[in-house]
Amino acid sequence: MFRPCIDLHEGKVKQIVGGSWTEDPAALRTNFVSERPARWFAELYRRDDLRGGHVIMLGPGNETAAREALAAFAGGLQIGGGINADNARAFLDAGASHVIVTSWIFREGQLDEARLRQLSAALGKKRLALDLSCRRKEGDYFVVTDRWQKFTGLKVEEGTLRDLARWCDEFLVHAVDVEGLCRGVDLELVERLGRGSPIPVTYAGGAKALRDLEDVARAGAGRVDLTIGSALDIFGGSGVRYEDAVAFNRARGK
Repeated sequence: MFRPCIDLHEGKVKQIVGGSWTEDPAALRTNFVSERPARWFAELYRRDDLRGGHVIMLGPGNETAAREALAAFAGGLQIGGGINADNARAFLDAGASHVIVTSWIFREGQLDEARLRQLSAALGKKRLALDLSCRRKEGDYFVVTDRWQKFTGLKVEEGTLRDLARWCDEFLVHAVDVEGLCRGVDLELVERLGRGSPIPVTYAGGAKALRDLEDVARAGAGRVDLTIGSALDIFGGSGVRYEDAVAFNRARGK
């Protein structure tokens, strides 16, 4: 199924090339900057009942826009980017259905299971999603943190997915190597996710055409949803019409 997104950078809705998001602002490659506020997109998704999309805060300066989006579609959007034990509850209270966590549950490149258990217990498993965004290295996929630049020691594989599923409700996985490039979905990663995860997964990265929704459904054995970003017409793309993505879901009863 199609899941929508709202990516925020410096308070604006943007589509960026994932691998270019570093500490050097000059390196950032941006595909699209919207003149519309985040809440406009949230209202659009609410109109079309597209639940389970994500708001991602890429760096500082995005909280006001994020909160406006959550208020516009209360209970319909997840939120990630800088989420930790101190602010997670506040974002749920602001209208998020789930908080999405990555970097905070890693320390020195390793998963901190105590932090994960703490957060899951405090919020409830059903309100927590884990971002396992990854990059390929030596034939495997490893979770990356800190602007998707630092490799952790955690492989995205069946054992990892089944273990972490005990503590969360969903996974969000950006294929960082293809994120924002519109050159095609990493179907090998999608297949691994569909085969290995016992809970819902949303995959993002590389989508360029409406047929990618069918390809992801097939490769992911019907257990992986797809986020389309830069290729979507509402984000300045030409590969996929938003209305066609909505129609895809409706045709399947979603």
